[in-house]
Amino acid sequence: MRFRFLWIGKTKEKNWRSLQEEYLQRLSHFVKFEITEIKESAAHETKDVEGNRILGNLNQSSFVCLLDVKGSEINSHQLAGKIENWQNRGQKEIVFVICGQDGASSEVVERADYSLSLSRLTLTHEMARVILIEQLYRAYTIIKGFPYQK
Repeated sequence: MRFRFLWIGKTKEKNWRSLQEEYLQRLSHFVKFEITEIKESAAHETKDVEGNRILGNLNQSSFVCLLDVKGSEINSHQLAGKIENWQNRGQKEIVFVICGQDGASSEVVERADYSLSLSRLTLTHEMARVILIEQLYRAYTIIKGFPYQK
């Protein structure tokens, strides 16, 4: 199994980028991954235009996990269980999608196989990326029984 992170824009702020790289390095011990950054929408574009760009970057066979404020709120151990379940079901690619500031288009929501909420709080995209990657790393330490999660 491999992960693909599909998100809008780049991580510009150096401190968030540094944390992102740190947790990606840690995560790389457990799973292969790639990052696909999609151009940010212009002021006149709608979330539907952005949604079409996202959908154009998805494979039909990919399992899509949408990060969405309306998604399921689960704890770290439950996330580890989800990842184990996805592995056991033979999922080859899990795509974690973080949409732009206006949220996901209805087409992206419909395409998602699972919707996950990191928090009910509003997070910047840069924060959300770091939190997601850290939680995926934490999930693997739970799965493997490593002490990090304690």
